[in-house]
Amino acid sequence: MSYFIAITGKGGTGKTTIAALIVKQLIERGCSPVLAVDADPNNCLDSALGVEVKQTLGRAREETRELASAGMASGVSKMQLLEMKIAECLVEADDFDLITMGRPEGPGCYCYANNVLKEVIAKISSQYPYAVLDNEAGLENLSRRIIQKADLLVFVADPSRQGLTTVKRLQELAQEMKIQYRSLAVIVNRLPSGDLQRPMDELLNATGADWVIGLPENGELAELGRNDNGVWPISSSNPVVSQLDRLLTDAGITGRSRGVCP
Repeated sequence: MSYFIAITGKGGTGKTTIAALIVKQLIERGCSPVLAVDADPNNCLDSALGVEVKQTLGRAREETRELASAGMASGVSKMQLLEMKIAECLVEADDFDLITMGRPEGPGCYCYANNVLKEVIAKISSQYPYAVLDNEAGLENLSRRIIQKADLLVFVADPSRQGLTTVKRLQELAQEMKIQYRSLAVIVNRLPSGDLQRPMDELLNATGADWVIGLPENGELAELGRNDNGVWPISSSNPVVSQLDRLLTDAGITGRSRGVCP
């Protein structure tokens, strides 16, 4: 059974960068291989992790449908064909693998692709000690029940009043959808002054979070993003990295160099 970290939040808050940094810190702790899952149709976790996605679940679904409709899958069931196509979606790196939802390329809603994603996560995540899921921005990912159970659920917000309100709504929706989680962390990203004291108590009371963390605006991360270098070159002394590393420690993730990964 893998330890599951699910990350969601308002668009533009830096949740994908935070997901990539968490993958990086897990690897630094010796908790590899890590499964990274990009559940956002506007996929960009691959760029943050410095790899290239050539096939997505959305595209695999369309190709399977077209092959089955054209009678080109003789002797192979549609589910077997889909499983073969899903295997092509897995991007393999040294210490992590990445699978990406992408967008369905044909007519219809996301329902089928969402169901495929849930089945894929359930099937392959058990092969990894850790899985990190970067969700679609907004509330849709919860209402579609892509997330159903997580060891650590992370809400990411900006320091605006609207951003903090969105966090409260996410927590309410998680309760409505009966999302199960062992721990909840709220991350307020890109704080101009790094001061979170005033909204911290408010967020703790409103969400019942185990941790509320403020991350400062960070020039090094901004520069990496502009140069499209991914998160790997970031210095270990970076304050954002230090805060996220502390969160993993507080969540009980020790790493093999200091214990055994759950």
